[in-house]
Amino acid sequence: MDKQVYFSGRCQIAKAKTNDKRVNINSEIKARDVRLIDAEGNQLGVLPISTALSTAENAGLDLVEISPNANPPVCKIMDYGRFRYQQDKKQQEARKKQAALQVKEIKVRPKTDTHDLDIKLGHIEKFISKKNKVKVTVMFRGREITMTERGRWVLEQVAERAAEFATVEQYPKMEGRTMTMLLGPK
Repeated sequence: MDKQVYFSGRCQIAKAKTNDKRVNINSEIKARDVRLIDAEGNQLGVLPISTALSTAENAGLDLVEISPNANPPVCKIMDYGRFRYQQDKKQQEARKKQAALQVKEIKVRPKTDTHDLDIKLGHIEKFISKKNKVKVTVMFRGREITMTERGRWVLEQVAERAAEFATVEQYPKMEGRTMTMLLGPK
């Protein structure tokens, strides 16, 4: 299914999104013979498609192609609407359980005082308690670039003081005028 999209006089073909997990049902099944499974899960054997369709129609249900790549394809007699509903619910549950992990960033300078570090550590603890990762960045401005050892010391202090609730996932490394370290939950 193609649709045309126009951009400033030019025509560009854009593919419409197709559902890769599309399941063939009833008359959409193109195989001559199918392995049929009834609504209770019992195998009825390999039957012609016309017989399988009439069996499903007599049961008042749909014929759904479960395994199209098998030889012959496997079809099951079931209520397709209910099947789709259950599939959607499973996908919703999977998305709900999937944790969206974020990386928060805390910026400090080489001359950051200990009290200010305590405040920053409070923020780090709050982020870590919410199961986020924290990227601690020391920014060097102007002549501060000569104080890389002081910046490394600041990051080591943060790691040492955060050791009870966080682990260092990436040790301090220099990237241009910044030095970064990544902390993750324990």
